[in-house]
Amino acid sequence: MTVTFNHTIIAAKDRHESARFFRELLELGEAPSWGPFVNILLDEGVLLQFAEPPVEIQMQHYAFLVDDELFDRAYGRIVERGVEHWADPRATRPGEINHEHGGRGVYFKDPAGHAIELITRPYL
Repeated sequence: MTVTFNHTIIAAKDRHESARFFRELLELGEAPSWGPFVNILLDEGVLLQFAEPPVEIQMQHYAFLVDDELFDRAYGRIVERGVEHWADPRATRPGEINHEHGGRGVYFKDPAGHAIELITRPYL
């Protein structure tokens, strides 16, 4: 059997708001949800499960590899909605994207404060 990534739980202040943010940004459909989770489904069957833990949320980093066309549309939504964004993970180049690794990338925060990265080419 090969090893593939199946799912992760992403801590959210409001699980519905966070799931909606990612669905709209990445143009994803709704997925069946259960219990404390609001789920979205990525390609290859990867499930993102948003939940509201009863603890202070610690920032995590999530990077999504997208094609050039989706990057253009998602970046347009980021700009249109006034989402603060940067070309680098240290947030020293505000309002920009990068052109590293033969593609493009951008960093921003989701509604729960997680560091999100969109890239058009994998690092390796």
